[in-house]
Amino acid sequence: MQDPHRFPVTVYYEDTDMAGIVYYANYLRYIERARSEIVEEMGLDQNRMRADGIVFVVTRVEADYVSSARLGDRLTVETTHGPKGAVRWMFDQKVMRGDQEIFRAKVAAVCMSTEGKPTRLPAEVRALKGA
Repeated sequence: MQDPHRFPVTVYYEDTDMAGIVYYANYLRYIERARSEIVEEMGLDQNRMRADGIVFVVTRVEADYVSSARLGDRLTVETTHGPKGAVRWMFDQKVMRGDQEIFRAKVAAVCMSTEGKPTRLPAEVRALKGA
């Protein structure tokens, strides 16, 4: 299995509710940012892809909220990923505070044309070993 990609996140006031706890939907934002970083680090330009009529679309998220993050926490999103078939890209993601897992998700994304039809993943993604 591949080493996870790591993406740092700091919890700011805007991320929290009145009790200083991260609002649940913000974890989805954190893991989305980590996936965007992976795409960029692979050299895939999503603006160019869109101009060429190709986009990534999240089709499924399975999430478990294990613990709470709080204002000021320094978190790390750990992501392993790989293709699963010709059009699907799978991600296993964890949000960690140090060694403590506080959130985990399985995410499925597919490569589609801007007309909404499935299309093959870019070669860079297809070349990866499965997550």
